[in-house]
Amino acid sequence: MGPRLGANAYGKAEIRVVKVTRGAERHLLRDLTADVTLRGHFEAVHVDGDNSGLPATDTMRNVVYALAAEHPLESLPDFAAVVAGHFAGLELVELATVRLREQPWERLDAHAWQRGAGGTRVHVAEAGTGGVRHAGGIEELLVLRSSGSGFSGFDRDRYTTLPETEDRILATIVTADWDHAGVPGEDAWAATRDTLLRAFTDHFSPSVQFTLHRMGTAALEADPDLERIHLTLPNRHHLPYDVARFGIDDRGEVFHATSEPFGVIEATVERNR
Repeated sequence: MGPRLGANAYGKAEIRVVKVTRGAERHLLRDLTADVTLRGHFEAVHVDGDNSGLPATDTMRNVVYALAAEHPLESLPDFAAVVAGHFAGLELVELATVRLREQPWERLDAHAWQRGAGGTRVHVAEAGTGGVRHAGGIEELLVLRSSGSGFSGFDRDRYTTLPETEDRILATIVTADWDHAGVPGEDAWAATRDTLLRAFTDHFSPSVQFTLHRMGTAALEADPDLERIHLTLPNRHHLPYDVARFGIDDRGEVFHATSEPFGVIEATVERNR
């Protein structure tokens, strides 16, 4: 018996869509990057070279642009569901996944913006025979605390050189993804992001692990529609730099910000059903 085809998927990635909705007094800007992934009955395509019923990835790109033109982009969950639903309706498709990333822009006036901060918004819609499921997330959320963080009491052996401290800089780039039980509103993502930011600062942090758990717990407590949240917090080290060797009074104000190597802490916080 020869090999058989296992799990497979295909799609179109990095579809960049910018839409300007021109109101009478004010324009609305949405800057999105869409990834479309299809899973289904594509055995004949792989095994026999039979492309019957196979939607081309170029067609996927065109569908995203066409649906963006036909539908308002006032709600990312709604738009993601529309795109996923379109592909789920194709004959060979069992599951269509649409992942949207929104590049942040901050408004300057009614018709102008500057590049924004606060992380990249992520929304995912999966459409199949069971309906549409929604998930959210955030990427590239850079945060830093200059005090209120320490690290002590950890295991020590002959290879340990790290000193203990009760006052250090804590910096990280938050990546998170979460599952919704229902259909989230357009403002749900910003509310979760703001909850994570508050929880990053509202306690003394004895470790990145403790802070991660605090942030995840706060997100679930703030929104009953969230079922789970997975957080990744790389520890972007800021090491005190010894300026006393130059004959300068060292007040602990100068740090060497390192990019590598760095610690990586990740965990999932989920409801206890």
